[in-house]
Amino acid sequence: MELLTITFDAVGTVLIAVAALGVHHRVLHEHKIDDRVFRIMSIEQKLGILGVVLIFTSYLIKITLIA
Repeated sequence: MELLTITFDAVGTVLIAVAALGVHHRVLHEHKIDDRVFRIMSIEQKLGILGVVLIFTSYLIKITLIA
């Protein structure tokens, strides 16, 4: 049961992150924003990708410790 809750938590968090990254991606490619906002959104997108990688890594560590 613990594995199921950890899995749901990780999947839910990643889905939220992917949705936010998708919005950033669309806005960045429209180029209807000024350069400062463009740079900030680019940094946020990279941090979001890093966050997803860390969530996935955490998930792998947790399921390894449970098994």
